[in-house]
Amino acid sequence: MQGSPPRLTGPFAWFLILALVAGLGAGVPARAENEYIRVADHVARHPEQRALMAQFAERVHAPAVPLATPPEAPVRIAVVYPGLQTSDYWRRSLDAFAARLRRLEVPHELKAFFSRPSVDVELQARQLAEALAWEPDYLVFTLNALPHKRIIERLLARGEPRLILQNITTPLAEWQGHLPFLHVGFDHVQGTRLIADWMLERADHRGEYLMLYFIPGYVSRMRGGTFAALAAQYPAVEQVAAYYTDGDSERAYRATRQTLEAHPDLTMIFACATDVALGALRALRETGREGEVLLNGWGGGTAELEALAAGGLDVTALRLNDDNGIAMAEAIKLDLSGQARRVPDIFAGDIALITRDTSPGEIARLERRAFRLSEPSPEAP
Repeated sequence: MQGSPPRLTGPFAWFLILALVAGLGAGVPARAENEYIRVADHVARHPEQRALMAQFAERVHAPAVPLATPPEAPVRIAVVYPGLQTSDYWRRSLDAFAARLRRLEVPHELKAFFSRPSVDVELQARQLAEALAWEPDYLVFTLNALPHKRIIERLLARGEPRLILQNITTPLAEWQGHLPFLHVGFDHVQGTRLIADWMLERADHRGEYLMLYFIPGYVSRMRGGTFAALAAQYPAVEQVAAYYTDGDSERAYRATRQTLEAHPDLTMIFACATDVALGALRALRETGREGEVLLNGWGGGTAELEALAAGGLDVTALRLNDDNGIAMAEAIKLDLSGQARRVPDIFAGDIALITRDTSPGEIARLERRAFRLSEPSPEAP
């Protein structure tokens, strides 16, 4: 592709918009979960992706090289995020994305929409309709629930706008012949394995644990499901309760209080997201169990790092956050340069394990790398 991608225009545009959002807020019948292909399995099926992913990662980690031939008109980029959370992952991703686009000298218009995960379904439908009515060249969206899948499939069938799926690095098997432009984020399974190995070893591979899921869907399956599978390998480890929290801190707090009352010998709590972990932490503090029951974060954003420094969290998987914003900008630059074939199917950023034993100096070093554009310093590339 050279120059700006074709835009969605005409009467069909409005028909498509209405069709896309009509099912977003509607109830969806239960059915078997879709098969997600893990990163390693996708590369095994498509070995040419290994070199593409490695070359693209080098581009992400290197200083920005401006676009040689800018398009005649600014490209339009719509971002629809479930970003109203304590976790600063989505905000930092957007900041890094915009900063890298500027450094690449890609002329662009960026329109962002934020909502709460799970509870703002109708708002998200309206936001998506507004985003598509704006006729963007690129749409950054996510996939966590079945209604999202319906929308994505219709966009893929249409072929425009170019679709970037964020916070998912595992393509669906049924989409193998027609993938989105880019899957971008961090491998939930990899991060959870790091956390689980540390927690289970610290607990001597025994004890009771509480599972605090996010919302029913992708993140809960990849994070919570992975931890549960790893814990099940040890006969002396028992899951005594599990709750879906809808990513709500208050629900996580109540679930933790109830479980502590019913199971006073609780050893571990696995939390699938930042807000969930902070709700559980409040319950542990109020019951005098902080420091006794192992508790994780997931993502390593500012709120988690502060809680870990204060002794409230024991471990987290720190995403090198800004990599995914930079990756989206670099993919768009390649597309505008007529080099879309150099964009891999997946970009999965690096993850580092941080525990209560990690030195402040090492944490500071990782923070500088993780947030190098969302909190720019004079030496940031």
